[in-house]
Amino acid sequence: MDLHDHVTIAASPATVWALVGDLTRMAEWSPQVDSTRLSDAGTTAEGTRFTNRNVHGELAWITHGEVVRHEPERHLAFRIEENWAVWSFALEPAADGGTVLHQRRTTPEGISPLSLELTEGYLGGLDAFTDTLRTGMRTTLAGIKASAEGAPR
Repeated sequence: MDLHDHVTIAASPATVWALVGDLTRMAEWSPQVDSTRLSDAGTTAEGTRFTNRNVHGELAWITHGEVVRHEPERHLAFRIEENWAVWSFALEPAADGGTVLHQRRTTPEGISPLSLELTEGYLGGLDAFTDTLRTGMRTTLAGIKASAEGAPR
């Protein structure tokens, strides 16, 4: 199931990119990502591999990702190895000089059988966890907007 949400931010694409282009900052905004560690020399580029520590209630788990698209100030996408999902951020200039930031989760190869099994067994089932992901996207986008606009969180 593909998910999408977006927000308009009163900041330039360069300012927004400085935030979303740094995967290690995702824990600042995402309610599920607790920490991100890059496998490479500390920079994000196409092919960069990373690990996330994720949390959901009392559960915690590690996922492995790889950046599959990296276009500064335009697009960042990464694929999660364990569930096959592709998460992305797309930036487009807004008419007022700000930025429209889109966040997507696509599953072009479907969702891995292991992920489906774990979601059913530990995360409340696919429908409930999809609702959690939607809420998490809104929280993540609101956090990025607050950071980019300089508002306290």
